[in-house]
Amino acid sequence: MITLIVGKKGSGKTKKLIERANAAVQKSDGNVVVIEKGLKLTYDISHQARLIDVEAYGIQNIDGLYGFISGICAGNYDVTDLYIDSTLKVIGQDQKALVSFVQKANSLSELANTKITLSVSMGEKEVPEEIKKIIDQI
Repeated sequence: MITLIVGKKGSGKTKKLIERANAAVQKSDGNVVVIEKGLKLTYDISHQARLIDVEAYGIQNIDGLYGFISGICAGNYDVTDLYIDSTLKVIGQDQKALVSFVQKANSLSELANTKITLSVSMGEKEVPEEIKKIIDQI
């Protein structure tokens, strides 16, 4: 299942992601992973969640991010929730890339039985129709 948290810059997307990730830690029987660009969530995310900075691993595009989360799911069968903050800062601003990433992540989510939540800086009306068909909520 894919969930998007969308909104323009400064609309509180990261705050919602933090709240959801910390709530997931309390409910999860497995592992919760939070992926961010930069080290800004260190003190906001529960220490029980695995916080990963993609910059430390040189991840800069859709293929790199998809391969990275695939490896996380493959290496840890008990990842129940995966959160990605600032998705477009990692994969780029291209909407086609976003559609491709969401479609791939949706398949991975089903295969690995992992809930994936993405924060995306764009207005709800800007979300491509291809994505609206497969996401859980906006």
